[in-house]
Amino acid sequence: MPGIRLAIMRVTDARASVSGMTPSQAPGALTPVSLSNAHFVSLTTFRRSGVGVSTPVWIARFGTFVVITTPAESGKVKRLRNDARVELRPCDRRGAVKPGAPTVQGVAEILSEPEAVTRHEAVFARKYGFEYRVFMLIERIALRGKPARRVILRIAAPH
Repeated sequence: MPGIRLAIMRVTDARASVSGMTPSQAPGALTPVSLSNAHFVSLTTFRRSGVGVSTPVWIARFGTFVVITTPAESGKVKRLRNDARVELRPCDRRGAVKPGAPTVQGVAEILSEPEAVTRHEAVFARKYGFEYRVFMLIERIALRGKPARRVILRIAAPH
């Protein structure tokens, strides 16, 4: 229920501001991992000007982090090289966010080593199954048989 989540988020934010903690440090606060069961999230990355750019992406849990897979040359990767802050909101496959959906803050780390990418991408194959394999096949066909160079965005709660 979005209304309940929003109310919990507001209470958590108020509790955090009274205690001197950031909202992500407060007990019961929403963290990136709390969105790991969503099918899609709207990932917002920030331009140098501070303007946010949102993109719908797949998300999966990997230990205490959430991970996102994306082409290495994507705009979101370029923006993250300048500013690691991200915001996550549950959305549909087109990126539409329901009114009142929670916004979760995070910090992204770009993992580009082939072994790390392969290890982390396995969680997408498990979570999304056939859909993931078809998407990767279409991507490979579009690139004329060459696999796309992909990276993993590993996202944690801000400190």
